[in-house]
Amino acid sequence: MRESRGAMFRRAVQEESPLQVVGTITAYTARMAEQTGYKAVYLSGGGVAANSLGMPDLGISTMDDVITDAQRITDTCGLPLMVDIDTGWGGAFNIARTIRHMIRADVAAVHMEDQVSAKRCGHRPGKEIVSKEEMVDRIKAAVDARHDESFVIMARTDSLAVEGLNAAIDRACAYVEAGADMIFPEAITKLEMYSQVRDAVKVPILANLTEFGATPLFTLDELRAHKVDIALYCCGAYRAMNAAALNFYKTLRAEGTQKNVVATMQSRMELYDYLGYHEYEQKLDSLFAQGKEK
Repeated sequence: MRESRGAMFRRAVQEESPLQVVGTITAYTARMAEQTGYKAVYLSGGGVAANSLGMPDLGISTMDDVITDAQRITDTCGLPLMVDIDTGWGGAFNIARTIRHMIRADVAAVHMEDQVSAKRCGHRPGKEIVSKEEMVDRIKAAVDARHDESFVIMARTDSLAVEGLNAAIDRACAYVEAGADMIFPEAITKLEMYSQVRDAVKVPILANLTEFGATPLFTLDELRAHKVDIALYCCGAYRAMNAAALNFYKTLRAEGTQKNVVATMQSRMELYDYLGYHEYEQKLDSLFAQGKEK
């Protein structure tokens, strides 16, 4: 019997400290991450909004939008996938439905946050959060809906920027008591805060190392020394991809040829290697050969 994706994710957290989880906004980038040696991948809600919908990360995307991209990744990549489900997309019944759909999509883990439904990027000002009690109810709804016990439910708290560290720790402890398997304290500003959260919650915690945000780009050694279990790089790959695409568009428009940016591109052969293109082609050749023999 195949190990569940949730079990794979839990094992990866135990085996690699901290576990590097990279954002993969497409099925193809997930394949590249897998072949590069990573043990888990991630689908960002903000990434889906920006790259699949062309919209800002303001609670506009839906469960169906995210499930579509998640399913494409799990269909083609063997790594456990963690998915950002924002606030769960509704009340208790909606959250339960979200969890069931994520499990059916072969997702390994989700994180759900304590912002209001009209949420903002975790590193933007003006965030509003729900009461601790409301978030506890969200977590309980998610846990009750889980029919695969290995599936990971992670609670994210955005309360540091709103209420301060002590309140964030208090919330995180309440979320664990409600059934959260892991904790994601968002927009941490000092390394020491991770140790304080980890000591209090006594479950794995995640550090979100998003570029251009409130959290410094700490190294793995620094995170390890402060008891971080998971290092998340949510958006770096698609930011790099988008910058490269924009450079291509600008260069082509200005110069009338792409000659000066070809050296920055992934080659056709590299693309084929990551896709396993030649293996598919060989199977096709074999089928054609069998047809000719008849």
